[in-house]
Amino acid sequence: MTNDSQIQPLIQIRDLFKLFGSKPNTVMPLVREGLSKDEILAKTGHTVGLKAINLDIKKGEIFVIMGLSGSGKSTLIRHFNRLIDPTEGQILVEGLDVMKLNTKQLEQFRRSKMAMVFQRFGLMPHRTVLENVGYGLSVQGVDKATRNAKAKQWLETVGLSGYEAQYPSQLSGGQQQRVGLARALCTDAEILLMDEAFSALDPLIRSEMQDQLIELQKQLHKTIIFITHDLDEALRIGDRIAILKDGELVQVGEPVDILLNPADDYVEAFVKDVNRPRALTVETVMKPPAFRLTADTIGEALKQMKRIPANYAYYVTDEGFQGVVCQEALENAVKADEQALMEDFEVEPLTPISQDAPLESIIPATMGADYPLPVIDADGDLQGELSRAHLADVLSDFYSDDADSTDNTDNTDLQKSNLTNKDK
Repeated sequence: MTNDSQIQPLIQIRDLFKLFGSKPNTVMPLVREGLSKDEILAKTGHTVGLKAINLDIKKGEIFVIMGLSGSGKSTLIRHFNRLIDPTEGQILVEGLDVMKLNTKQLEQFRRSKMAMVFQRFGLMPHRTVLENVGYGLSVQGVDKATRNAKAKQWLETVGLSGYEAQYPSQLSGGQQQRVGLARALCTDAEILLMDEAFSALDPLIRSEMQDQLIELQKQLHKTIIFITHDLDEALRIGDRIAILKDGELVQVGEPVDILLNPADDYVEAFVKDVNRPRALTVETVMKPPAFRLTADTIGEALKQMKRIPANYAYYVTDEGFQGVVCQEALENAVKADEQALMEDFEVEPLTPISQDAPLESIIPATMGADYPLPVIDADGDLQGELSRAHLADVLSDFYSDDADSTDNTDNTDLQKSNLTNKDK
């Protein structure tokens, strides 16, 4: 990928406004004056759907747009492929101004560039599963043999091989949504628009669909715009999240930014009840590994140790993290032989943790360790560290909220106490 493609967002939304009513253009001056949504409605009978939306969406990311009912999230997603035209503003896709497309160009744009997955599946009941999946290709004029072959491939990808001849009414809700997802993917559209795609499913099936979307995205690297009112879902699948309120953009950021640094009371109310230890991974909160020893001899290692403010460091070789070393042990070893090799030095074992692990899973290990735990990636390379102090800082608000909701001291209160009191 070139630097230009990294810099240029795939989708750009610029100063987008949408007013619903008979004469929206005449009401725009009041909107720009700053009147509220309720004031606009009372004075003019017009409803503010979107107000001054500016967004950049990167190629290959899952971008989640969320908010309460009436926040404008579904209105916004329908602007991307111009199912709704804005009152004012620009919609740019790879630099192309979608607002300037004529009817024929817009039709081609929708067929080839964007595919939509609907909340209520949107399947045609009189067509088989195979025909539903291949429908987008049939509209594009692809021959039957080719589209059937491709539809079968996508059905296999979403776990529905063997269901080709079934009809939608013969499938469960989760299976129907898999068909809808396969149909969207079958067109090879670069951008997927998913409007509350999983909200009609029961919790277990919904979780399975979220998992499948995450796994598919690892292979496909589509640009996915996903609408939801569920913050847990947004945190689980989103690379970045935009939160809307009354048609206005309140905050945009990575899940950890939304969770740990809510922009205002509205966002804070959203994140209040999120299970933070389960939602955050080690990678999102770890600190860079500040203190490393890479010396070949004990004498050189001690010199390195004396240059750092801590009395411990991680010993790292070409093979990755080896263990933790304290200054006192090095000083004792130098007295015997400062030229002795570090590879023969008995480092203190310390089990590293994965950067992908949820915080919930590593709390006991972090609390029981004498040193901050080293964090490694899938290749075993040292990426950071997680200390009890940092963990307590990140989780204290969550445990405080839990403690406030109970009248007596429970395990959660004790855990918070331990995190704080055992801080090094």
